Amino acid sequence: MGKPLVYEIWQKPATSCIIGICSAIWFFIQKKNIGYSQVGLSYETAIEGQHWRIITSAFSHVSVLHLVFNMSALWSLGVVEQLGHTGLGVEFYLQYTLVLLILSGILVLVVYHVLIQKFKLEYFRRVTAVGYSCVVFGWMTILAVRQPSTKLNLFGVLSLPISFAPFESLIFTSIIVPQASFIGHLSGIIVGYSIGWGLIQGMDNYWAVTMLGWVILVFIFSLKRSGTFDLNFIEIESVTDPTLPTIGFVTSGNNRTIQTEELSTRVAEFV
Repeated sequence: MGKPLVYEIWQKPATSCIIGICSAIWFFIQKKNIGYSQVGLSYETAIEGQHWRIITSAFSHVSVLHLVFNMSALWSLGVVEQLGHTGLGVEFYLQYTLVLLILSGILVLVVYHVLIQKFKLEYFRRVTAVGYSCVVFGWMTILAVRQPSTKLNLFGVLSLPISFAPFESLIFTSIIVPQASFIGHLSGIIVGYSIGWGLIQGMDNYWAVTMLGWVILVFIFSLKRSGTFDLNFIEIESVTDPTLPTIGFVTSGNNRTIQTEELSTRVAEFV
C-alpha cells in the first residue's frame, strides 16, 4: 500500500505549492477565457518589451491534459526535495527551480533570435511557448545526472529509467503532441545539464532571494512599460532639475564658448 497523499504532500512542500499555483492559474485562465497567446512567450512579444511573459508562460497551460501531464511529471520529480542527504533537498529545489525558469525562457528567446536573424526562419517570430515543461525537463535532466538509478513514474502506470528520461520524453512528446515546443523542452534539458554538471552552481538563499527580487522588479516594470496592465501605483515622470547642469559646446565664429544646459532626467517614483 502506498503512502497517504497528505504524507506525500508534507514530504514535497515546494512541489505541492507549485502544482497548486499552476492549477489555480489554469482555472483562472479558463474562467476568464484567456487565450494562450495572451500569456505565452514568443519572440515578437519579447522584442516589444513584454518580458513578463517569461514568467506567465511557464505557469500557464492550454488544456487540462497539458496541465495534468506536466504536473504528474513534476510530482514524480518532487523526489528531489527528499534527497537532502545527497546535496539536493528543498532549498536546492527552490533555488534552482528559479534558475531553470528564467534561464530556459531566455535560452528559448536566444534560439528564436538565431533562427530568425541567421537562418531567416520567420515562422519562429510568432511561435508561442506556454507551460511548465521547461522546468520539468530541467529537473528530469538534473536527476538523470545526480541520481541515475532513480525511476520516473508518470500517472502511476509508466515508469522510465531517469537516466534516459529527458530525451525519451522529448521524442515521445514531439511525436504524440506535434505542436509541443521542442525548443522549449530542449532548452530545459540544456540548462538542466548545466546545473547537473556543475557549470551553473553557487546558488544559495542570498543569491536566490536577490535573483527573485530582480525578477519581480523586471516583471512589474515590463508590465508597466508594455502597457499590458495599468499599474497606477507606479508613475514615470519627466523631472527638470536646474541643479544638475550639463556642459555643452557652442560654436561662435572661430571661438568656442561653454554653455550650461538644463538636464532633464526621467525617474521612477513609487506613489
